[in-house]
Formats: sequence, structure tokens, C-alpha cells
Amino acid sequence: MNSVEHLLGAQALARHGAREAFRCGDRSVSFADLALQVERAAGALTAFGVRPGERVLLLMRDTPEYAAAWLGALRAGAVAIGLNTKLSEAEYRYILADSAARLALIEDVFVGARPDLAAELARDRKLLIAGDGAPAWSEALARAPETAAHAARADDPAFWLYSSGTTGKPKGIIHSHGDVLPAGQVMQEVIGLGPGDTVMTTSKLFFAYALEMGFLGSLAIGATSILNPEWADAAQVAAMVGRRPPTAFFSVPSFYRRLLALPPEELEGFRQVRDFVTAGERMPAPVLEQWRRATGRDILGVYGMSETFCVCLATPRGQSSASRTGKPLSGVGTSLLTAQGREAATGEPGVLWVQHPALALGYANLPEKTALQFRDGWFCTNDLFVRDAEGCFTHQGRSDELVKIAGQYVQPGELEEVVAGEPAIGDAACAPVLDADGFERLALFVTARGDEQAALQAAQRNCEDRLPRHKRPKWIRVVAELPRTGTGKIQRYRLREMLERELQIKR
Repeated sequence: MNSVEHLLGAQALARHGAREAFRCGDRSVSFADLALQVERAAGALTAFGVRPGERVLLLMRDTPEYAAAWLGALRAGAVAIGLNTKLSEAEYRYILADSAARLALIEDVFVGARPDLAAELARDRKLLIAGDGAPAWSEALARAPETAAHAARADDPAFWLYSSGTTGKPKGIIHSHGDVLPAGQVMQEVIGLGPGDTVMTTSKLFFAYALEMGFLGSLAIGATSILNPEWADAAQVAAMVGRRPPTAFFSVPSFYRRLLALPPEELEGFRQVRDFVTAGERMPAPVLEQWRRATGRDILGVYGMSETFCVCLATPRGQSSASRTGKPLSGVGTSLLTAQGREAATGEPGVLWVQHPALALGYANLPEKTALQFRDGWFCTNDLFVRDAEGCFTHQGRSDELVKIAGQYVQPGELEEVVAGEPAIGDAACAPVLDADGFERLALFVTARGDEQAALQAAQRNCEDRLPRHKRPKWIRVVAELPRTGTGKIQRYRLREMLERELQIKR
């Protein structure tokens, strides 16, 4: 069961062949055209010598060519690994070694940025260049022989997703061909999308969130995905929406906040969008309220992770709330376990375990880590949740981020919440820091929208007014920007290290 046949096989093309699969700038690619491009890509990879099970790295912008190459790897029985285009050379080298990749397909703009790495790959016959350069992917496509789709099994590896690496080296998360089948479930079951609808994501396709919503899920349901080759810019995205509003818009809280900083007239196009969705981090209540006022629309929340690739929890339509994360999709099993290992009662915090039809096979080259988090078809998310009487889950933060201050546990996200939506403040992040005496304290870091002193005063005022004494930060600092991983997650350890250097605290 090759998963590409599920998306672009004869039955799929009979339903959607003439429909628009991708729109990228002025270009439009139908499902039928995409299927032909995928067949050529699979043939080119096979002719190059890529064998079933071997890994293919793809360092390309979000374009139809990227989608065809990614799916071509799966059709050939190889394993696709989409790479973050903002990683360092050291991170690329780590992934290259960790994955033992047979081939790297790199777009010309990135070849020029990493000449040493590209030269080594070319010397080892592990490089094809999309665009200008040799060895050329275009020539391989032109010479590609006709080949049948590899007869993959449901549990054969199909693609890897590399985790963000917020605290250590990124992990290769192994997904199978069978994991592609649930893609798009939330789009149909909760959002009500279907053939002929259009979707836009601000995240890039190498993220699990966008991989489902803007690529595999949209193909599965016959929708059109609007691709943006460049990294999302608030003004550019608003202009795109203004010209041709999509049916549904998928983004993250920090980007919604950036959009709200635009002049109101630039947000007019969003009033024509039917559905807005958020994921990746907790949606601050002030941001949700500001969006409702600006566009007249709610934002539905979804929750998932790279290990499930597809959504696990979603906000039911009409129940949008910044505090409630959502309910499990059909076919998704959930269990909340306390520190004692028992099922948490209603209203009691517990660590979420999930059972999901798209659950990964495990972590590449990390058997101990896999055994720790993957057990008997269940996965430990390490996320804390509370379940209410209606079966709705509310995210409480990471179980490994709880900090005990004056004998009481504090979730750093609570501090970030109290300053969210302040006009003077852009982003916020809280990190635990040991003081000179070795006691754990909290530090709050904010970015300013203009005057730094105004941002600092707003943060101080909100913390004093809205937090009990033991939850107030010992230090508040204004920074130019928050350090983030390539996938956009905040690297709190770097903030902690910055403050320790300032205070000359040695560990």
C-alpha cells in the first residue's frame, strides 16, 4: 500500500484530477499534473540509484516542485526528509550523518549558501540540484524512466520529521506509509473542508502542522493549498489574503499577533475567510479577543505533535476558547496519568498519553528514548492537561517545565499569559534561573513594540497586578528578539544563559 496511491492514484484522480492541487504565485498545478510530476520524480530517484528504504533529504522552498519530489521519494519506496531551510551548516551535517541519507536534493539558492557542504555531497555522488547547477535535478527528471509505484507495506517507513531540538540535538521521527491515511481528518471532521475549498498555512511544509494542513491533508480531501515559497511575512500574507481569501487559514498565535500589529485596513481581507485555526503554542486570550474584534471571526485550536504528525485534539466549532485546547478526534485514544500512574480525575492535572492512527514508529537511532515514550501503541506527550466534565482538554504546559517557587509549582506560561496582548509588548517568554544562592527563580523576557521602557513598565505592572507574589518574576528584561529553534519554538535555555552571564552567576 504505497501512500502516494492513496493521494494521487486512479481513484483519487477520478475524483479530483482536474481540480487545482497547488497554487503558487501565478502558477496552478492540478491533481493530474502533480501525479505526472510525482511519477517522473520517482523514476528519476530510482534511476539515480536510490533504493527502497534509503533516505532522501530535501532542502527546498515550498513549491509544487518540492511537493512532487517529496511524494516522488515515497512512490519510489524511499524515505523523504524535508529540511528546515534556516538550519545551520552544523545542524545539516548532523542530520545528514544521523539519517545516513543516500541523496540530498537541494535548491540552487541553498547550494550557494552552503558551498562546502554541497561540494562534499557532489563528490560523494549524493547531490542533485533543483534549479541552476549540476548535477541537475531537471536533467534527471527529463531522463526519468517510467516506473511503477513501489509496493510498500503500511508499516514501511515513508518520511522522517526532525524535532526542533529545544534542549538537545534534533530527533528523527519515523513515520510510515500507513500514517498518511489519517491526514486531513480534522479538516473534514471539525472544520468542514472538502473538495474545491482552499487553504493557506503560514508555517512551512517541513513542519508537521503544515505538512498535514497545507500538503498531505489538503490533497487527501481534494482541496487547494496556497503555497508561499518564502518565509511568511505579516504584510505579505495579508496582501495575499486580500487578493484571494482562502476558505481556511492555518497559523500560530505569534503570527496572529504579528498580523494584529498591521493597520486595520490591511486585515479587511481576513473578514472573507471562513475559518481560522491555530496550533503550536497556547493562544493568549487577549490575542483571541483582538482577532475577533478585527475580523469578526473565531480561531479554532488544534493540538498535535511531530510524533503523531496529524492532529489529536481540536476545538469543536462554536466552542472557541483560549483556555480550552479541544476534544479528541474520532479514533484517537487519550489517557491522563498522574505522577502516581493512575488516571487523573476530572479537573485534576495529568500527563497526556495518546493512541493515534498516525503514531510514529519511533525515534531513529534512539532505542532507549523510543522505549521510554512509545509503549504498546501509546505515546507519552509530556504535556500536562486537565480534562473537564464535558471531555474537553485544557493544556497546562509541559510537565518538564514546572518550576517550584517557594514550595509551590508554577508554569512559566502563566507569566507569559499575563503580558500577552499588551500594546507595548510583542512576544514574551519566561525561563527559570538559579540565583546566586542556588534557588530557582523566574525571569520574564519581552520584546518591545517601539519604546523599550514602555514595554518594561507594562510587564512590571501586569505582573504586579495579576500574579500572586510567589509567581512574580524576580527579573524582567527587554530583548531585541526571543531565541527560537528553526521550527519557531522558544529556546528558554539561551535566555537563562544570557541572564546568568549578565548577573555573573557561574554554574
